[in-house]
Amino acid sequence: MSNFSRSQSVRKHVAATRAGVVAAQHRRAAETGAAILEAGGDAVDAAVATSFAIGVVEPWMSGPAGGGAMVIWREDEQKAYTIQFGMRSPKGLDPAEYPLAGYGKSSDLFPWPAVEDDRNVQGATAIAVPGTVAGMELAHRQYGTIEWRALLGPAVGLAKEGMLIDWYASLLIASTARELAKDADAAAIFLDEGQWPIIAGWTALSERRLDQSRMADTLARLAEAGARDFYEGDIATSLAADIRAKGGCLAREDLAAYRARLTPTIDVRYRGGIVHAPEGLTAGANLAECLAMMEEAFTPGASPDGKSFATIGRALGMTYRRRLAEMGDLDAPHAPSCTTHFSVVDRNGNMCAVTQTLLSIFGSRVVSPSTGLLMNNGIMWFDPEPGKPNSLAPDKGCLMNVCPTIGEKDGRRFAIGASGGRKILPAVLNLTSFMMDFGMSLEDAFHHPRIDNSGGGTIVADEALSREIVRALEEVHPTVTAKRTVFPYAFACPAGVVRENGMNMGCTEIMSPWGDAVAEKEDA
Repeated sequence: MSNFSRSQSVRKHVAATRAGVVAAQHRRAAETGAAILEAGGDAVDAAVATSFAIGVVEPWMSGPAGGGAMVIWREDEQKAYTIQFGMRSPKGLDPAEYPLAGYGKSSDLFPWPAVEDDRNVQGATAIAVPGTVAGMELAHRQYGTIEWRALLGPAVGLAKEGMLIDWYASLLIASTARELAKDADAAAIFLDEGQWPIIAGWTALSERRLDQSRMADTLARLAEAGARDFYEGDIATSLAADIRAKGGCLAREDLAAYRARLTPTIDVRYRGGIVHAPEGLTAGANLAECLAMMEEAFTPGASPDGKSFATIGRALGMTYRRRLAEMGDLDAPHAPSCTTHFSVVDRNGNMCAVTQTLLSIFGSRVVSPSTGLLMNNGIMWFDPEPGKPNSLAPDKGCLMNVCPTIGEKDGRRFAIGASGGRKILPAVLNLTSFMMDFGMSLEDAFHHPRIDNSGGGTIVADEALSREIVRALEEVHPTVTAKRTVFPYAFACPAGVVRENGMNMGCTEIMSPWGDAVAEKEDA
């Protein structure tokens, strides 16, 4: 039995506007993007600014030293695109340096066999080549209208100010304090006396802030010198030197060789509409597979019921078995958490759905001292057992869980995605079904209880679902119920925007204390 109240209700208000909207997992990042829209920026401009801002105010979820994917809708072309900026393993990586421990499973997000000393999970040996900066550079080069330095300026200001430590920040820092203490530079930023979580008082109003001055310097350099400095200039030199000094194999040559890619989306006809899923090393192909199974399996009624939820659970179980066994760098281009997601729609109807990540919460739990950047642990995305499509190898793309998605039906278009590791795909599938199968509004879809079935063999159902629905799920897989809470998240943490008849709106996960949708001023 859980300890939580059964009478408490939580809601987030959704308002329609003709102005552009940014929905992000941190309100201040959403405000940053909305300000860019007010200044006349495109949805892509707002996405770039939001990307760098959220890396400051939610640093354990994403940042310049991570990776991800973006799905873009261009209203004038009536076309969607994927920007792939996933991480890659360094060319100097030696799989022999990641021997299996011979017992148990990985200590983190994936059911891989454990590696000795968790070398693929934590520390400098877990760091992959970052892609976020290159992804934002490519998006800006293709569609940006405001100069690069102006888009990074707000993030520089936020880093100089330092992230405010409130109760939620304290909770997340405390959840990983033991691991952060193992890296002196991470401990110096996030811990008191190198070992204690920085705590906002229980009843006091917190005024404490992180010291992010070194990160501010790096972002200022990136703003002035341009994105390629991260890969070929002073920032690249500093990053590579720092990581190699801590025992990693990331080299300046790895950074210099990195490029993001602009590709088509995976376009899936569904229920008379179309879903644009991300191509590449994402969960886009799995989303497409699930939708194909669902369209054949049930006919939607007035609202989600036992049959629709059972179909979602069954489809997820089947696609995750294939994903974990078969997908990897060898097949994903051809068959097309610690994470954050934000979605943007501008006044003209252009959209961006962006998911970016460090992978685990706090990534590798390693900070580059010269740059102040928290580094990813992308090496954990690889199966440490040899001979698999996703087995660990040098110079290989990481298979990501991200699934930013744009869908449209009956004149309504939405851009959604989520954070939450393997829980991302189930959240996106649930929301897509709610809006395309049952015609729910964005507000109703985000407040409706969901299920998760992300490869662990057990379905997790929101305890608010009816007993009839839970019984239908139990016929598919063993099922447990869980409450939707602030921490931990039994389900993923989504964010999304919708456009219909020239009106825009946004919403974020109702249990996220920081997430919000922010609109530009309509008279801007």
